[in-house]
Amino acid sequence: MTDISQSPRPARRSGSLLQQSDRTRQRNAAEARFRVYGICAVAIGLLMLLVLIWTIVSKGAGAYSQTFVTLDVELLETKLDKTGNRDLDEIKKVTTFGYAPLIKNAFASRIDALGIESDLKPKEQAKILSKSAAAQLRSYVIEHPDRIGETVTFRFLANSRVDGYLKGRVSRESIANDKSITPDQLDFVDQLVSAGVVSKSFNPDFIFGADASDQRPEAAGIGVAMIGSLFMMLVVLALALPIGVAASIYLEEFAPKNWITDVIEVNIANLAAVPSIVFGILGLAVFINYMHLPMSAPLVGGLVLTLMTLPTIIISTRAALKAVPPSIRDAALGVGASRMQSVFHHVLPLAAPGILTGTIIGLAQALGETAPLLLIGMVGFIASNAPDSVASGLLAPNSAMPAQIYEWAKRADPAFYERAWGGIIILLVFLVTMNTVAVLLRRRFERRW
Repeated sequence: MTDISQSPRPARRSGSLLQQSDRTRQRNAAEARFRVYGICAVAIGLLMLLVLIWTIVSKGAGAYSQTFVTLDVELLETKLDKTGNRDLDEIKKVTTFGYAPLIKNAFASRIDALGIESDLKPKEQAKILSKSAAAQLRSYVIEHPDRIGETVTFRFLANSRVDGYLKGRVSRESIANDKSITPDQLDFVDQLVSAGVVSKSFNPDFIFGADASDQRPEAAGIGVAMIGSLFMMLVVLALALPIGVAASIYLEEFAPKNWITDVIEVNIANLAAVPSIVFGILGLAVFINYMHLPMSAPLVGGLVLTLMTLPTIIISTRAALKAVPPSIRDAALGVGASRMQSVFHHVLPLAAPGILTGTIIGLAQALGETAPLLLIGMVGFIASNAPDSVASGLLAPNSAMPAQIYEWAKRADPAFYERAWGGIIILLVFLVTMNTVAVLLRRRFERRW
């Protein structure tokens, strides 16, 4: 029998209850310090985020404006349609070399009309234009053969050095060893700017246009790569969502709990942590080398990204199914519903917000992946035209937004580097939009018990 009366009594607390002890003051001070640490950590994180956003916007905003040269070009019939029959096949035989003299004459006429004096030869003056100017003029004539013989106003792109000079990216000191532009040409540009011939304005072709060669960085756009990303996301959505949700429902609701399902669950968790480039190697070996699917095609890119996204969707879907209270299942079974009816009529609708959220986050992750696309060749192809059908959109070689940004970033011309930052802005807008939609869907349809 224990003698309670002999147990040691706690020492009496000296002082008033209203006065804090030394130990209480130490705990309160530690809590205050922890709050300060937390506030500092949040402030540093927000500061780094602001620095990142400012860096991206400041370096990429210039890609959305471009320098244009306005000229009145006389479409001489003696140069473009010697027979005068307006035969389109005959007109197409005139190459871009046949259009270059028309641009030079337009330049000379505009300078004479404005009274601008320059020691540059007409050929040197015309070099401030983009190398795409003649191709732009030829495309217009082919589309509008009835305008031959008239004088038409065109807005030609200036070359990347002139554009960089007006944006402050190129200076007179930096072109000392540059063969693409001379100080005399920059003086000539200053005169044209004062006369209103050269000006900067918004460039929609960067958003809706196609990539260009290394010789025409000012004409490069990300629009076709956006279409490639769109077709890849359609493939991922069409495959990853039904397969991932079906696998999650079976594993969570119907599969027996044994060592086989344990191995499957462990492997799904491990696949979610596998580097994305491993999926690219798998896609190269299976879809291209073994199945002989076309290289650089969005279909192959979508299949590779589907493999990469499936573990994310399965894990998020299983978490959403687990979040539904067991009482929902028990109540459905108690009123006579079958196991399948309980899952599809009651559990799945309640888990739908979490499933959609996980799917959108998985798609956003796949949208920003670059490494798998490098392995299947999507970075090495320059798509000059948008696909004209769904089949060509899936099977024709194309690029994707992250691969296009990577391609621009490794090119030598600083204008491509500026476009890489501009492409990052578009990619971030897509990612932020998709994540915002995921949050709104969860808050809109989520039910709390």
